[in-house]
Amino acid sequence: MSDKLKIVLVDDQCLCRLGLSELLANSYDFDVVGTTDNVIELRTLLDTKPDLLIVDLRMKPLDGISLLKQLRTENYLTPAIMLTMSDSEADLKNAIRAGVRGYLLKDMAPDDVVDAIRRVAAGELVVAPAMTVKMIEMLREEQPEQEAKSSLKLLTEREREILQLLSRGESNKAIALTLKISYDTVKQHVRHILNKLNLSSRVKAAVLFTKEQDTQHSDEALS
Repeated sequence: MSDKLKIVLVDDQCLCRLGLSELLANSYDFDVVGTTDNVIELRTLLDTKPDLLIVDLRMKPLDGISLLKQLRTENYLTPAIMLTMSDSEADLKNAIRAGVRGYLLKDMAPDDVVDAIRRVAAGELVVAPAMTVKMIEMLREEQPEQEAKSSLKLLTEREREILQLLSRGESNKAIALTLKISYDTVKQHVRHILNKLNLSSRVKAAVLFTKEQDTQHSDEALS
């Protein structure tokens, strides 16, 4: 179908390529148009204009970040997701600087990987739940304090509760279990939160919330 998301997978481990390819093939909205472990073949695949590129971080002879940087200099601008075992803050920072739209961990549940890929395709910056707190620490200084104070007033008590859990790195499934509500209800609340805050990423929303908490703690310390 023409409306499927065309995806290219890059990993130097055959088993990983096959496993992820099979996972995505079982989803109605993905079309894996190619898999590879080398740059020359990758360039040919990118000429087919895929919608997303999913790249492993630890590859030889060229690691995923260096590969993306090289492709950017050659004007290959396909949005990219890093899929890796590394939960290093330094690797996360370098990947974001290289322009990735997602940073996912290979130990994530398959359904969560699929959901994250869909969110990246929809324009959201997505990181694995286990990396959320590290991402917040990277971004929090970039968020103006006053914006946090004003925007968050738009949220309901339930939405703030969900946002607080998001800021702790909880996944939608974990939030649903904690609050005893359905997974779809959590997803709907998250969409409402992002719409009210005019943000495209739950990570950025969590940064706003964390910044507000920092301000409140500072005010309490001064009082």
